[in-house]
Amino acid sequence: MSAVKRTPRDERRRRLGQNFLRPDVADAVVAEAAFEDGDLVVEIGAGRGALTFALARRGVRVIALERDPVWAEHLRREAARRGADEVSVVCCDALRYRLPRRPFRAIGSIPFGATTALLRHLLDDPGSGLERADLIVQWEVARKRVAMPPTTMLSTSWAPWWTFAAGRRIPAAAFRPVPAVDAAVLRVARRAPPLLPGHLAPAYGAFVRRHWK
Repeated sequence: MSAVKRTPRDERRRRLGQNFLRPDVADAVVAEAAFEDGDLVVEIGAGRGALTFALARRGVRVIALERDPVWAEHLRREAARRGADEVSVVCCDALRYRLPRRPFRAIGSIPFGATTALLRHLLDDPGSGLERADLIVQWEVARKRVAMPPTTMLSTSWAPWWTFAAGRRIPAAAFRPVPAVDAAVLRVARRAPPLLPGHLAPAYGAFVRRHWK
């Protein structure tokens, strides 16, 4: 039996870990995140725009990061068609995107295979402007990150500056194509005040790595 021929879209989905969230679920996630009018929001992995345009409807300013140039161009056209002037689309790898130093929030239905790298990009430097992140990750990853006391080296190294909480569980059927596991919203919020000054993050991280068992 011959193998099913994959389309270029199929290949991009596999290579970039694309599982697109249903618009109704995206709208619920955004509603529960309680954004305020005028917030600056960096969206990671905008894809088809389910979260992007749910955000735009709430009057926030959106920087939509999308690595796939085909979907990035689709988002630009769709934003223009809708008159969504508050949406800026940036075609880039989110791991290479320079985060704002001004206060901002982050959101995204992120590729499961890049979760740790993206969390490190957002959280390793508490001197960024990040105030809160609402990220859709694998259910088990969310459970692990919210454990108290922290059970992983990375969670321990982030604990002086960030708190973690689990939001809604999202069934695999809420994505297209359907992944093998359920997801959840992982909410990360900046501690106020922090337990340590931000400039100590590199030294504290090194200390944790040396003594972690």
